[in-house]
Amino acid sequence: MNVIGTVGLPGSGKGEAANVAEEAGIPVVVMGDVIRAECRRRGLDPAEHHGRIAGALREEEGDDAIAARTLPLIREAAAESEREAVLVDGLRSTVELERFRDAFGDDFTLVAVRAPFELRAERLGERGRDDSDSDAEALRERDAREIELGLGETLDRADVEIDNTGTLAAFRRRVREVLGVADEEEEGDGNAGADSDADPGPDADADTDPDADPATANPGGDGP
Repeated sequence: MNVIGTVGLPGSGKGEAANVAEEAGIPVVVMGDVIRAECRRRGLDPAEHHGRIAGALREEEGDDAIAARTLPLIREAAAESEREAVLVDGLRSTVELERFRDAFGDDFTLVAVRAPFELRAERLGERGRDDSDSDAEALRERDAREIELGLGETLDRADVEIDNTGTLAAFRRRVREVLGVADEEEEGDGNAGADSDADPGPDADADTDPDADPATANPGGDGP
């Protein structure tokens, strides 16, 4: 089993990478689902308490708590799939990275999805789910929170980098190459749609949540 983790700042395109994986039949495990499930277990609304519960889990169970709780979900997804790969969406810290490397060894690959600030801000502004999407200063603050959690260092330790500054079609082709499905027929590029790291349903996380990474309606679509 190959486990492919993705890491990237808001609007970089992780969600679109997850879309490509799902279209190819590769199961996607979203680390934020662990937090949402814990919110519901505690009787809390994930949309309001996602960040607080993420912090609580790390405080109660260790900095690698979310990664540790994700491991059985990865193995379950792999067991139920005919594919030899699983994509894990939502890595943020080097502690999480090390937990996955310890668990899967050389079978774990970290992929960094990169795009410059101005382009990410433009994509999020076009997505326009709420006012914060079009606020460059709010995005800078989100970036700072993510980097404080260790995302910057995690990006630097990636095994593979995908530059998401070109067309959607080019980005999707590169993702398929990394996933090892480049030779298979693609169902179509379409557009990135409104996808996110957060639960795409009514519990989608707020942009102010440091553990949420909302998506965009183009190659910058992110899926925490």
